[in-house]
Parts: sequence; C-alpha cells; structure tokens
Amino acid sequence: MLTLLHNPRCSKSRQALALLEERGADVRVRRYLDDPLDEKELRALMSRLDADGTALVRTNEAEWKDLDADLDDPDQVVKAIRAHPKLLQRPIADDGLRAVIGRPPEDVLGLLD
Repeated sequence: MLTLLHNPRCSKSRQALALLEERGADVRVRRYLDDPLDEKELRALMSRLDADGTALVRTNEAEWKDLDADLDDPDQVVKAIRAHPKLLQRPIADDGLRAVIGRPPEDVLGLLD
C-alpha cells in the first residue's frame, strides 16, 4: 500500500492522486496539514527519499524565509516542518521502503514498479 502525503488544494497533489487511482494503486491518503508527521516519521521519510532532506522543504514559503534555517541541517529541517507543516513538499508518495516527491506528478508512478 502507498501512502500519499496530500494537500487537496494543490493541483500537483490532486494530479498525483488521480494517476495512482487510475492505475488501480492501493493508496492511503494522508492530509498532512490535518495530520502532521511527527519527528520520527519525518526522519524516516527523509531516509527513504532518493534525495537529501532539503527536497522536503517548500523554500518559497514565507514561513521558511522567516525562520532563516539551514537547509543542510536535518535537525533544522525537521524542526521547521514540525512547526509549519505547510513547508512539507507535496505530494509525496511513500511505500514504506521508498518515497518519491511527485514533482512532476508522474514521478509517483515509479513506486508501482
């Protein structure tokens, strides 16, 4: 089963969910703004991404700019996302072994292989 960290207001997130559903994937949707990831979940997610932790952060958001945090410091990244869940990049598909940021949305299909 895939978990999709989803924001229904985001067009890329909606597109990723539609692609997975069209392929018949067993998807559990987690609205991370309503149900934020805890520190342990964020660290585990970082370890499953095929990218460094900096890929997790939406750096264009005002909250990130106001924090003046260091993207290269995983502790600061986790702390920032915990304080401001909207900083989490979206969508993210996670099968428990690998995680993929759906930008572009088609990237989430790589977890179906």
